[in-house]
Amino acid sequence: MRFYADIHLHSYHSRATSKDLNLEQLFYWAQLKGLQVVGTGDLIHPKWLTELKQKLEPTEEGLFRLKPTYAKEIERRIPASCRGEVRFMHTVEISSIYKKFDRVRKVHNVVCIPSFRAAEDLQSKLGAIGNIASDGRPILGLDSRDLLEIVLTTDPLSYVIPAHIWTPWFSVLGSASGFDRMEDCFSDLTKHIFAVETGLSSDPSMNWRLQQLDPFVLVSNSDAHSPAKLAREATVYDTELSYPAIYRALSDPKDKGLVGTVEFFPEEGKYHYDGHRACKTRLCPQETKKRNGLCPVCGKPVTVGVMSRVEELADRPEGKKSTRWRPYFNLIPLAEVIAQAKGVSSPDSKVVQETYLRILSHIGNELFVLQEVSLDEIKAIAGDMVAQGIQRMREGRLNVAAGYDGEYGKINLFAQEDYQRKEGQLTFFNEHRFQAK
Repeated sequence: MRFYADIHLHSYHSRATSKDLNLEQLFYWAQLKGLQVVGTGDLIHPKWLTELKQKLEPTEEGLFRLKPTYAKEIERRIPASCRGEVRFMHTVEISSIYKKFDRVRKVHNVVCIPSFRAAEDLQSKLGAIGNIASDGRPILGLDSRDLLEIVLTTDPLSYVIPAHIWTPWFSVLGSASGFDRMEDCFSDLTKHIFAVETGLSSDPSMNWRLQQLDPFVLVSNSDAHSPAKLAREATVYDTELSYPAIYRALSDPKDKGLVGTVEFFPEEGKYHYDGHRACKTRLCPQETKKRNGLCPVCGKPVTVGVMSRVEELADRPEGKKSTRWRPYFNLIPLAEVIAQAKGVSSPDSKVVQETYLRILSHIGNELFVLQEVSLDEIKAIAGDMVAQGIQRMREGRLNVAAGYDGEYGKINLFAQEDYQRKEGQLTFFNEHRFQAK
């Protein structure tokens, strides 16, 4: 069975997240997006774990679904073309801040757990170490290696995935607080790490440049802080729908159950290039080296982004592939494509959301629309500009001002002349329609 999974996300108990990040909204948006497996996020937060026990029931081994009592009302709102089964998988992101090798390290890890029993065990053990109730993504003074050891004791199928491994401030290989080697972080337990997350600011081809990452399979997830952000990145499986099958696809190099990922264009990520947000300064790796890592405006050190960090640690030329490589597809969220096609600034605007739901109602879920649907079918429902936007996204024909120092990159699918040509066509059409009357 082929399915999409997005397991790194949060609930409304995490700071700086939407109040709508509840199970019902995750169930709703998963179907609009085309996801079959969704992480619970924030698993060990006391109030959230209680809610998960109340609203979820077991299905396939290690997976859960929203109980019919809570799903019934939501299902009525989902277009028939998008309806599908949704499974939840127990996950939580842990923020570890600790000192190692005379430096403060800040590393985020995603923990995956197969049962409520194991979740309660993890909650008890981590609750004895730090405050797990103040934030859905708890901050603990716990070495990543020790976190992994604790996770492994909860269940034979529990595992850890290092999150967004290149992010400067909070990741295993980040420029500001990470390590140069995976082994430096997880030491003697590194053999129990078998998958790493690319993050929004890198794609698989960038990660393939490091031979040290060859033992790990690459996964992608949205790290969603609101339901509508689901599936902006996801992992594609073709295997049995169960937790053990997912585990095998990740952990066994001979298992071919993980067939690929869908990714942001990495330039759109918040930390792709180097820069200094306060001075609105964006630098490519070569410029950063030329300026000795200093901002040309204020003279202070810039935040070194993902591209520079990959260049620093790479030992393989561009174009070479890892031994565990999988194909991937870069996408732009459908609402963003529509917004650009309509010439409006916000994907949340009324005209964009109306068009978005019309496309989904007539054709199918978002991942299907972005990757597989014919352009003629899209054009018939949403117009020529939306179809052109999706075509250009599929072909990689776009202009990007890369993200830097916490600022998302700006992707342009259309040039000004595209809009002028559209306006000219509309003027011509309206004039002739008026004359025909």
